[in-house]
Amino acid sequence: MVRKWETIEDKYLENLKIFDLHRILRKHPEWYKQSNFIVLDSPQWVNIIPITTDKKVVLIEQYRHGIDEITLEVPGGLVEKKENPREAGERECTEETGYIGKENAILIGENYPNPAFLNNKCYSFVWFDCEKRVKQSLDGSEDINVILVPINEIKNMILKEEIRHSLVLTAFFFYFLKYDL
Repeated sequence: MVRKWETIEDKYLENLKIFDLHRILRKHPEWYKQSNFIVLDSPQWVNIIPITTDKKVVLIEQYRHGIDEITLEVPGGLVEKKENPREAGERECTEETGYIGKENAILIGENYPNPAFLNNKCYSFVWFDCEKRVKQSLDGSEDINVILVPINEIKNMILKEEIRHSLVLTAFFFYFLKYDL
C-alpha cells in the first residue's frame, strides 16, 4: 500500500512571480528515508471554452515563451485572490477576447496540472451563447489574436495537433465527455 510521506520541513526559497518556490523535506513512514522535494506553490488556474450562439468556439492564438512558439488555446489564466474560479474564467475570457456569455459559465472539470511538483488545480469551464460585447483588455505583455472555429472542427484540430496545450486538451476532454453525447 502506498503511504503518505510526513512533512519534516517546508522551506520557502523564492518568489518567482507566478510561483513561490519551496524545498520540502519529507520522510517515508515505513522506510524512514528522508528526501528533499521541490514544490511550486501556485495560485489556482482556470480555462474556459467560450461557445458562440452559432456554435463556434472562441480560440486564441498567442506566443508562449516556454516553447518559443505560437499556440492555439482557449482563454485562461490565474485565479486572483478573493476571486472564485468561475469569475476568473469569465474575466479571463472577457479580457482576452471581448466575448461574454448570456448566463454564468459552467464548471466541466478540475485537474491537477502536474502534481509531481505543482500544488494547484486547474478549473475548466464552458460558457455558452457568447457574443462579442467589449474590446479586448490585454495585460502589458499579452498579444492575442481571436479565432472562431465551429465546434465540430475541434476534434480534428486536436488530432492534427493544431491544439497541443495540455490544459486546453483537458478542457476539451471534459467538454466532449459531458456534451458530445
